[in-house]
Amino acid sequence: MLDFQKQLEIIRRGVAEIVPEEELVEKLKKSVASNKPLHIKLGLDPSAPDIHLGHTVVLQKLRQFQELGHNITIILGDFTGRIGDPTGKSVARKPLTEEEVLANARTYEQQIFKILDPEKTKVHFNSTWLAPLKFEDVIKLAATTTVARMLEREDFTKRMRENLPISIHEFFYPLMQGYDSVALEADIEMGGTDQKFNLLMGRTLQKEFGQEPQVAIMMPILEGLDGVNKMSKSLGNYIGIDEPPQEMYGKTMSLPDELMVRYFELVTPVPLEEVKAIAKGLEDGSLHPRDVKMRLGREIVTFYHGPEAALQAEDHFKTVFQKGEIPDEIDEFLVSGDLLEEGLVALPKLLTQAKLAGTNSEARRLIKEGAVKINGEKATDPNMRLKPQEGMIIRTGKRKFAKLILK
Repeated sequence: MLDFQKQLEIIRRGVAEIVPEEELVEKLKKSVASNKPLHIKLGLDPSAPDIHLGHTVVLQKLRQFQELGHNITIILGDFTGRIGDPTGKSVARKPLTEEEVLANARTYEQQIFKILDPEKTKVHFNSTWLAPLKFEDVIKLAATTTVARMLEREDFTKRMRENLPISIHEFFYPLMQGYDSVALEADIEMGGTDQKFNLLMGRTLQKEFGQEPQVAIMMPILEGLDGVNKMSKSLGNYIGIDEPPQEMYGKTMSLPDELMVRYFELVTPVPLEEVKAIAKGLEDGSLHPRDVKMRLGREIVTFYHGPEAALQAEDHFKTVFQKGEIPDEIDEFLVSGDLLEEGLVALPKLLTQAKLAGTNSEARRLIKEGAVKINGEKATDPNMRLKPQEGMIIRTGKRKFAKLILK
């Protein structure tokens, strides 16, 4: 193991808060002295099946812990997921069914191992220890905290102030997440800054159960591609880790310049000294922002798809954006007869069927914004009915193309 000071320097990278840091130092010292790895825990509620770069900020930190020789346990909240984390919500979440939770959990497992080493990662479902609890056990668990303490949570306070309902079962979420730490005897729990209350509840419960309390390490919330709001699929400002290389690279190139260093630090494995050198180069003008952003795009794509895919994505970007050309390879879309009515097809319907837009409403919005081109000409009428032609090129935005093939 590295000495505790070197480990601490690596662990501090990009971290928003460590509570309490002095206890982390003591845990690291003991770990090094005894050559016994620490037990780090991350709980994930599989409420949605797709992971984007915002989710990976914490996972990248866990990867660093693995590289330092510590043990990582991922808790897939199949039980807590049926309640739903109330963090940041103005209303109670709609409970997921067991089938929905398990389906999402399987997808999570596949995606997290794009970042973590599966051979060094344990995965548990928290129903293992939460489901067997008797009602008497639940009452004892509830007795460890007060309603006043629960109402310290910012989201609960806000809902109280606005006279919005808070369901009793929502109070059990942080208790159950805290009990996960008791069941695992965790040394450290990871989470975003929005999880602070839940992470500290783990410390409270561990003390109640006679355990040494865990240290809470909180990572910042990553801003999305708009540079303002947190990365979110619903806001469309995200980079999904399962997206094709060209899409990942192109989205990265749309990132505001001021966020580049933050992305290097939080979502890439680029060594911290290099990140500092990049920041200095941008500040003194010795590095061009375009070149730095292109490297960031390569680093992100390389991590998830490999170096060859990253170079191909970069070549594609140069061809389409810097030279303004149409790429050599375009996905083909077969126009079947059931799409046509009197030889015509509604343009929004065509865009959604060709996967150039997610929904009809998105397709109509793109058309109104002038983001749709047909053979290089803008289409601005959302009610347009198009007569498809063999080889016709449809483009939405800057990155998506489709070549029409007639049956």
